[in-house]
Amino acid sequence: MERSGCETPARFGMTDHRAMRKYHLLIALLVLLLDRASKWLVARDIPLHDTKKLIAGFFYLTHVENRGAAFSLFADSPSEWKIAMLVLFSMVALLIVAALLWRGSHTMTTTGIGLALILGGALGNLWDRLLSGRVVDFLVFYLGSYQWPAFNVADSAIVIGAGLLVIEILFANTPATQKSA
Repeated sequence: MERSGCETPARFGMTDHRAMRKYHLLIALLVLLLDRASKWLVARDIPLHDTKKLIAGFFYLTHVENRGAAFSLFADSPSEWKIAMLVLFSMVALLIVAALLWRGSHTMTTTGIGLALILGGALGNLWDRLLSGRVVDFLVFYLGSYQWPAFNVADSAIVIGAGLLVIEILFANTPATQKSA
């Protein structure tokens, strides 16, 4: 029997969902691998609290360990529950992001890419927290005398992913905006 080239809608949709889920998971996996590799290299090659100048007055690699949240939020908190709460929050966030990604993964959208970046970044930082109770941060930028708090690849992916979600929310073509156009 000859194939007509047309697939049944259910079969086509299922294949499309699986393909997009693979791409989203690949993005998350690449973020996780890049994060793990970069943290490993920094921990191996830069002693704790040492700095390597890459662009004088602007960009440095500094090996620090963060016991707080992203960009060292809550790092100075003496609470015994801080790490447990950060791990719990990370796990809840991972479940929510994974569920959103699973439900909406039928096309490659800004939302899907943003969620995949957040998933990979959250997994990278959770990995550190579960193994050692702290996250390796190393990217430090200066703008004049202002220093941005040290961060890592996982933090970057989370921020970029969240930015993509905000852009999608602010500039998405909703049915109301499509009618007025």
